[in-house]
Amino acid sequence: MITHLTLPLGQGRSMSGMTKINADRDTLRALADEGNELALDRLADLADQRGDLQELSDLLDEGCMRAGQLLTARAVTKGDLLELQRISDAGYDEAGNELNRLLAGPAPPG
Repeated sequence: MITHLTLPLGQGRSMSGMTKINADRDTLRALADEGNELALDRLADLADQRGDLQELSDLLDEGCMRAGQLLTARAVTKGDLLELQRISDAGYDEAGNELNRLLAGPAPPG
């Protein structure tokens, strides 16, 4: 009877018992091109980590809602109303909600 499994160095097991896999960007892109939404979300997370706003925008244009979420968070932090409108127009409704929230805020003095 085997009591434990020894994995090669650098591999581990996740909480669900699945082996962790670090897919490279090209593999994720290929999966996303085949319609895998989780791969598209992972590409968005990687682009966000790199600060690659162009890739995030491209992913949003492909319909990646995770990219919309990440771009919206950045736009809200910067108070970039035009970017929120662009993100909303690209199909991420929460950006429109955030835009409306910011526009409904207190009027600036003067």
